[in-house]
Amino acid sequence: MKTFDLAELILLAAIWGASFLFMRLGAHEFGPVAMAAMRVAGASLMLLPLLAARQGLAELGREWRPLAVIGLLNSALPFALFSFAALSISAGLSSIVNATTPLWGALIAWLWLGQRLNSLRIIGLGLGFAGVLYLAWDKASFKPGADHSAVWALLACLTATFCYGLAANFSKRYTAHIAPLAVATGSQVYAALMLIVPALVFWPQTVPSPQAWAAVSALSLLCSAFAYILYFRLMSRIGPTNTIAVTFLIPVFAVLWGYLFLGEVFTLKMVAGCAVVLLGTALALGLLRRS
Repeated sequence: MKTFDLAELILLAAIWGASFLFMRLGAHEFGPVAMAAMRVAGASLMLLPLLAARQGLAELGREWRPLAVIGLLNSALPFALFSFAALSISAGLSSIVNATTPLWGALIAWLWLGQRLNSLRIIGLGLGFAGVLYLAWDKASFKPGADHSAVWALLACLTATFCYGLAANFSKRYTAHIAPLAVATGSQVYAALMLIVPALVFWPQTVPSPQAWAAVSALSLLCSAFAYILYFRLMSRIGPTNTIAVTFLIPVFAVLWGYLFLGEVFTLKMVAGCAVVLLGTALALGLLRRS
């Protein structure tokens, strides 16, 4: 990997790590659904002119079915679910659960596409999900009347990462022939169309503050539109295996931004859980092998 590619990979991790910070800053005022809708709508407005400049708008209509599925699984649902989680748990913890995305991708590829998994990869899947269970265990209370908001938030994060894993395999099977910029743009456009009505229903009654609007703008323009451009550039230059390494870097930046700007604490329990999740992910992806 060239120095320039490595720099872009680190930049992408820093941007996607910041997305958890921005969701924490805006979710309480916008609400999960409206925030997700604004995020994809803003990204669509930025990406559409770029696609038009490359004369690729026709693909949005011609390939609307797979692009709509990608929009639902890769943007509309996970963005709303992570925004919901941001109401209850820290940016760092959300980002650690987000690191299970490749685990879901490997598991779904095994069950759906018939991709073979050796014993080390199966162990990796078990380790990764065990790490999330370890992180969630102390937040699960079975006492009557206990607050289960953190547990629901973690379940929302896991559901979102499952959607990401499903979207990755669906994209591999049904959108490989579509230009990457068209996939990125179409997914945001169709996600925005899906979220229009729910966003109007759940639109906040109180006008959000300038800080919340700034957070949503950053999510749209920086963490969605610009980040997708970086992501697909890296995919074309260094390949998917190297690009997926961004998953390991995102929690580092999410924890850092949460500590610097939100005063979040990164506990030893989170360190241990993060280590187990990332080790499991590395094994499941085949990045660690027997000598």
